[in-house]
Amino acid sequence: MARVCRVLPDVPAVDRAFDYLVPQDLRARVHVGTIVRVPLHGRRVRGWVLELDAQAHTPRDRTLSIQAVVSAGPPGDVVHLSAWAAWRWAGPRVAFLRAASPPNVVSDTAMPECEAAVFPTREAPIELRDEGPRVVRWPPATSREEMVRALVAAEGSTILIVPDPWEAGALARMLESEGRHVVVLRGDQPDAARTATWDTARRGACVVLGGRVAAFAPVPDLAAAVVLDDLDEALEEERAPTWHALDIVAERIRLAGGRLDVISPAPSAEATAAAVTIAAPARDVERRGWARLDIVDVRDEAPGHALLSSSLADSLRRTLDGNGRALCVVNRRGRARLLVCRSCGEPATCPKCEAAMHDVGDGLECPRCGHRQIAICQHCGSTALRPRRLGVVKLREHLAALVPRARVVAVESGSAPMPAFDIAIGTEAVLHRPPHDPERPVRLVAFLDFDQELLAPRYRAEEQALWLLVRASRRVGGRGSGGAVLAQTRIPDHPVVLAARDGNPLRVLDADLARRRTLQYPPFGGLAEFSGDAGAVDAACAALETSAALTVLGPSSGRALVRAPSMEELCDALDAADLSSARALGRLRVDVNPRRV
Repeated sequence: MARVCRVLPDVPAVDRAFDYLVPQDLRARVHVGTIVRVPLHGRRVRGWVLELDAQAHTPRDRTLSIQAVVSAGPPGDVVHLSAWAAWRWAGPRVAFLRAASPPNVVSDTAMPECEAAVFPTREAPIELRDEGPRVVRWPPATSREEMVRALVAAEGSTILIVPDPWEAGALARMLESEGRHVVVLRGDQPDAARTATWDTARRGACVVLGGRVAAFAPVPDLAAAVVLDDLDEALEEERAPTWHALDIVAERIRLAGGRLDVISPAPSAEATAAAVTIAAPARDVERRGWARLDIVDVRDEAPGHALLSSSLADSLRRTLDGNGRALCVVNRRGRARLLVCRSCGEPATCPKCEAAMHDVGDGLECPRCGHRQIAICQHCGSTALRPRRLGVVKLREHLAALVPRARVVAVESGSAPMPAFDIAIGTEAVLHRPPHDPERPVRLVAFLDFDQELLAPRYRAEEQALWLLVRASRRVGGRGSGGAVLAQTRIPDHPVVLAARDGNPLRVLDADLARRRTLQYPPFGGLAEFSGDAGAVDAACAALETSAALTVLGPSSGRALVRAPSMEELCDALDAADLSSARALGRLRVDVNPRRV
């Protein structure tokens, strides 16, 4: 009797598996995860085998047969993981199976034998307990090579997630020098190279190193996973479903019974809340690993000179005189328009949640909590409020006039090569660019308007602002390196500023966790954002009205927020809701646990 298997077609619009017969001549080649070619509605499409010897839902005389085996596919544990991921991010299962599959064809006839190797256990530079998951708080400007070396599994395979490609290269060379078999698997590799490394990882006994796509590496002997910098936005998929590498490897390592470690200067609230063990170096060691922070209170500056302060000018001149270079960061795109009191210089902030207030014509409104009030300064009572906003191009012209004879360039996001510069100004994307001249390092990173980050109307604003200071510390080096980070602000005693000044991220992490627990924000509650065409968003919200566990805020202007007491209840409700009718009305994006809300 022919076997029956269940196949999920590689068609995102058809998120449903179908039964197919396995011909006798293909039985030895068809396994869970194998990529096959099947007939579907009169055409041939590829798909993944989800289940073998399935109980047929279709009469045998009407069940079609698999037409061909195309390629080896993800192993069975990853196929099972894709079902969980589709539930967790309310997306089609096809999206996760594509991420877990090789771009090109991999022969299924010669299944590689699993290799084995045992390496000596390395001692960690700090004391670690065996209980996990573990979070290691490691300062930004201190090398992590010794810590990574100690956390890589002595036997079996390790998945090492590294968002920074330059650090990934250094770690790969370090591990290879010890005789480790390192497999670099990144989403930006050419298809042929990525296919070859995917095939190599199937042999096991290796360290798979790469970005977020490495979370799906087909290793058969997963023993440990190490995630660096879980707050780095490169670890989250921008397109829906917006899955995050940390969540994927955390669930995968839980099923495999392995060990999970997160290393970060400022770990996320999600990683901290899930951790059983939290470790950090000695207090003085951690402090030295953060850059020196110079805080400029721009309320003391002359009117009209807040962004280009005298302290900034002095720092730029000292940096250039010392043969260093400078990066100036001013984030504008997608940020709130900051209002400042003409009388006292204080920013207009919400008295309830401290976000920046918006001018809505007949008063001020908080975009975070919705609080409204008359246009008046909370500090001195003045009604003279003015906006602060200058573009990057205009600021480049002002900087060029402030520091004559210096090469001042404006840097935009993208892949264009970094031009030669003395001073570069741009959005935070300038911190992601590789150094142009290693003989003349960056000695100063200046945030011209850091209040735009501190007062952003997002519940993750503080952790994201602290992460910018982490990136800046890495560019200039720790205390004693000769470099510095300069932050211009009207709130010099803000917890984020003080945390970076003292090299103590707990100032922010502890307060952030307490606030999220009180407000039931992730990880202590479920949150999702609907966006897209207004009709589709309206229909999606209507489909969730019957769920008593959910609170729907909106819809308004093609957006809505969905809240639940827990992430599990949110995902269950989204899974149970039929959103296909809403998607038929137009574009609908579902972002579970959004980062920019």
